[in-house]
Amino acid sequence: MTEVFSIPGMPVNPRRRTQVTLQVTALPGLYQAELARILGLQCPQIGRLASGREQLEPGTAAWRQAGLLLRGYQALYRLTGGDGVAMRHWLRVRQAALEGTPHLLMVDAGRLAEVVAHLERQAPAAR
Repeated sequence: MTEVFSIPGMPVNPRRRTQVTLQVTALPGLYQAELARILGLQCPQIGRLASGREQLEPGTAAWRQAGLLLRGYQALYRLTGGDGVAMRHWLRVRQAALEGTPHLLMVDAGRLAEVVAHLERQAPAAR
């Protein structure tokens, strides 16, 4: 099982943002194909990111989506007190306020921004 961790600030270095994005997607058990859908990339591009041959490029839609994903992760981390089981559970069960399951809303419905906004409203403020 993947360990959870806090992200100290938003990574602005392309290599670091790429690495952290790949790390946080392991937590809820996202597949590379699901990450590709969230970032608006193709599966082979995710493979190249994972191998270190490419990195997220600042200013692109994928860069912005990765930033949203990292904000959502941090808010979920705060909401659950860093409890990895609770984090995975929250992402996999229906949330009435979102009218759906966050994992599926992010991957299948393109509603990452809505899920992140909901989490940020629910989570305690960052210290």
